[in-house]
Amino acid sequence: MLKSKQLLQQFAKEYAKYTPANFKLKRALVVTKLSRYEFEQLRHPGLSKEQLEQKLRDRGTDVEMVLYLHNLHKDFERRVVQSFQDVGCEVKLSSRLEFRSSLSKDVMSWADVIVPVGGDGTFLLSAGRSSPLFALSQQKTPIVGFNSDPQHSEGRLMLPKHYTENPSDAVGRIKSGDFKWMHRSRIRTTFLGSNGEIPESTDLFRHTEVKMEQVNTEPEMLEKNMAYKYKAKMRRVLPYLALNEVFIGEHLSARVSHLQLVLDHQDVVNKTKCSGLCVSTGTGSTSWHTSINRITNSDVEHLLRSLPNSSSAEVLRLRENAEEIAHRYNQSLLFAPDDPRLCYSIREQICVGVWPSPKTFKERDFVQNVFVKSHCIDANLVIDGSISYPFNDGAKALLEVYPEDALLTIALD
Repeated sequence: MLKSKQLLQQFAKEYAKYTPANFKLKRALVVTKLSRYEFEQLRHPGLSKEQLEQKLRDRGTDVEMVLYLHNLHKDFERRVVQSFQDVGCEVKLSSRLEFRSSLSKDVMSWADVIVPVGGDGTFLLSAGRSSPLFALSQQKTPIVGFNSDPQHSEGRLMLPKHYTENPSDAVGRIKSGDFKWMHRSRIRTTFLGSNGEIPESTDLFRHTEVKMEQVNTEPEMLEKNMAYKYKAKMRRVLPYLALNEVFIGEHLSARVSHLQLVLDHQDVVNKTKCSGLCVSTGTGSTSWHTSINRITNSDVEHLLRSLPNSSSAEVLRLRENAEEIAHRYNQSLLFAPDDPRLCYSIREQICVGVWPSPKTFKERDFVQNVFVKSHCIDANLVIDGSISYPFNDGAKALLEVYPEDALLTIALD
């Protein structure tokens, strides 16, 4: 904890002078999404353009739409690059796959800003590579994202949709310092065990084994009280920070996930059988967190009909406003991107017989940290829907938020 406070003080001192007005934009690294057409090209490298398109047509794919969306993204990508060049900024372009696999730290340190162009997936990839874990000795590189297709992508992590129409306006504001910093909290994941060994991570996007970044992956001895509490001798911090969420559950979704949770280092072990655990940040509260916990107009109406006085004038009035009630409830699920808390959600928790234990265990709540022990058969711990680790019977992990792990982003509106 003392080390964390010292890092936070160093962080605050560094950024006290790093105001938007003092931000110097000279070099931009543009990270472009992988379009569906490019993905198909990678899957069938031996086919010519004509052969590939015929194969897609034979499969029933709308090739014209695939090509239209590909060209739409590429045209917008060129507009973003030109907008940065027009303000005297040097630009380097990196595809999503290049950025994921082989982009050197030299290129990362070269850039003044990282610019994902595409959707939230491209932003999450950029976020996962932009800020080396615990590297406060190096100035963090800010991120600002452009949504290349707001008609088909919500892009909540990107700039507002009207900047897709005029990206030069956004670039001009960034160049002049007319913006605000936003520090988005991220989840640090620590594996606990007897020998510090952890399995190799898997890139879910490419379904291949990937080499982990060599950032603080050496096992360390646990503090005495932590070692006693969680019956573990060593810890290893994963080199990936979750901007949206960490999910833990059985690989086969039809199989029940058996997990134990300790919240905020309390002396209560909460046991649950469910469809998985989702631990979300404020940034992720607009995504899977909301999808898990949201209610519909029908839910509100069914609940009101179940009341003893369901035919009363007051209940009938509420039923007429079911849509507004559902909307307000769903909006209340969101919390700020810089909120230092986590919110865990238990998916479809079994609530019969002895489950959950204790019965007072909440399906959703805000916490400072979550310790999770697995009793699963074939489970995974997944970071931002991209990086996956096996997490089977006996595996232990601690999920926390540290101020120094926050992602530095640019906010315009």
